[in-house]
Amino acid sequence: MALPDIFTTAVAENVIQRINQLTPGATPQWGKMNVSQMLAHCNVTYELVYDNKHPKPGFFMKFIMKTLAKKAVTSETPFKHNSPTASSFLITNEREFETEKNRLVAHIRKTQQLGAAHFDQKESHSFGVLTITEWNNMFYKHLDHHLTQFGV
Repeated sequence: MALPDIFTTAVAENVIQRINQLTPGATPQWGKMNVSQMLAHCNVTYELVYDNKHPKPGFFMKFIMKTLAKKAVTSETPFKHNSPTASSFLITNEREFETEKNRLVAHIRKTQQLGAAHFDQKESHSFGVLTITEWNNMFYKHLDHHLTQFGV
């Protein structure tokens, strides 16, 4: 089963519509993060692509990530509830809801506007070179997982 194509306007806007249904008081159906932390957590995926604010993993850690985590992150198989996450994705401090929401919407729109071709064979922060399908699955699956976590 192919995941929806986050690089298309229709799918990107559908995800944004779901994000816009969130409220600062939304409660998760599982997990420890509040809604603002979840939005910040989802932004990390895009920070790894667009910003140089997270240190790149060393050779050994990148090998481990490619070997053990890449398939789970880039396949079509849904994430399990309460799955462990990489330390750079752990958000434990409080975040401002509107700021994180607006950042995430901007990241999704930027990704859609750049388009699939921009990501074809582009190297990811942790997993090496990815195909368009792997980039799509990583982006879409992560967003869908967390939006579902908050009931939208």
